Amino acid sequence: MPSQTGETQHAPFSPEHIRSTWSGTASVEDAAQAFGLSRSKSYDLVRRGEFPCRVLPIGRTARVVTASLLRVLESGEPEYNRTSNTTLNPS
Repeated sequence: MPSQTGETQHAPFSPEHIRSTWSGTASVEDAAQAFGLSRSKSYDLVRRGEFPCRVLPIGRTARVVTASLLRVLESGEPEYNRTSNTTLNPS
């Protein structure tokens, strides 16, 4: 239901809401919710380099690039991180 002020309400994980409220990077948990994925599945995809959008490893954490997330949500085409995971998964 629209608010009484006449503004349209956007779903919390719609591209319009993300574009207007999120910063340049987001947590993996927030991005997971935007994609409808569980937290554990999302971290598994990040670890394997198969999360649908760009992920920046920062120390022991990971941040999702908001612009990449928006492109994937709007186009439906993933932008996988095909980076070398040799430091994370030694052979």
